[in-house]
Amino acid sequence: MPVYLQIILLVAALIAIVVVFLYMGGLAIQKTCLKIIAEMEEVKAFKETRAVEIQDERKNFFRVGTKNIRPKALKLLIDDGLVIKTNSGKYYLDKEKLAQAKAQLGSKK
Repeated sequence: MPVYLQIILLVAALIAIVVVFLYMGGLAIQKTCLKIIAEMEEVKAFKETRAVEIQDERKNFFRVGTKNIRPKALKLLIDDGLVIKTNSGKYYLDKEKLAQAKAQLGSKK
C-alpha cells in the first residue's frame, strides 16, 4: 500500500475516533441531565420552597478526568433555564420550561 494512502487512512481513523469520543461524551452528559431532572421530579422540587441541594462543583479541583460530569450537566440545565439556583445554593425545576422541553422532545420523535 502506498505511503500517501496510509497517511490518509490514519488521518481518517483519527478523525473517526475523535468524533466517536465526542458523541459518547455528549450521550453521557445527556444521560446525567435526565438523571438530575428525574431526581428533582421525584422530590417534586418545582418551587423555591422545595429546592434541593445538588453537587455543583468538583470535589477535587486538581483531579483530571471525566468521572464526575454532574457539575457540567447541572450548568447546562441552568444555562437552558430548566433548573434555577436559589440564593441559598439549592436548586429547583422551572415547571414551564420543563414542559416545553418535553413537548419539543415529543415532537421530534
